[in-house]
Amino acid sequence: MSHAPKNKERGFTLIEVVIGLAICLILMGVAVSIFNVQRKSYSMQEQVTEMQQNVRIAMDMMVREIRMTGYDPTEAGFVGIGTNTTTLLQILADHDGNGTTTGTNEDITYRYYDANDATYPREIKRKTGGAAFQPFAENIDGCNFLYFDGNGIATTTASSIRQIRITVTGRTAKADPNFGYSYGTLTSLVIPENLSY
Repeated sequence: MSHAPKNKERGFTLIEVVIGLAICLILMGVAVSIFNVQRKSYSMQEQVTEMQQNVRIAMDMMVREIRMTGYDPTEAGFVGIGTNTTTLLQILADHDGNGTTTGTNEDITYRYYDANDATYPREIKRKTGGAAFQPFAENIDGCNFLYFDGNGIATTTASSIRQIRITVTGRTAKADPNFGYSYGTLTSLVIPENLSY
């Protein structure tokens, strides 16, 4: 009597297949969780970078324009600083050399609208000449101007101002669900050469 050899190869049992699937599902769940955390972190970091660039660009442009304050090549004798408060600064410069400050970008005003302003909350606006205020920088949590005379003493008298300290604080457009908003602050002390008359 001859017997056929038994097949010693066996497949997976149902329990082994179920355990294998469960392990795969757990590993996929961990991978998806890690991906979501990384995606949120990237999104938040992107917002922080955008906020920092926004503050830097606003500060750079304000500093460049404020440095030209009081430029008076014809010696017409105008005061380079107009209206000046902690949230509003008007600067004057005769760029075209005609003896007045009525030309393009010769009469510039910066104004900060804080969170209490329902129309333009957390925004810096800029206007030139008689034009209306235009958006300049958004998502700004604070902006102030401080004025000093030639000795570094605080003053609000336009003809005595020789130094202007600008502080701009930006914030991210959206809050992180776990940590809230991220903030960034830049401060610059500007000494317009043309105001040292």
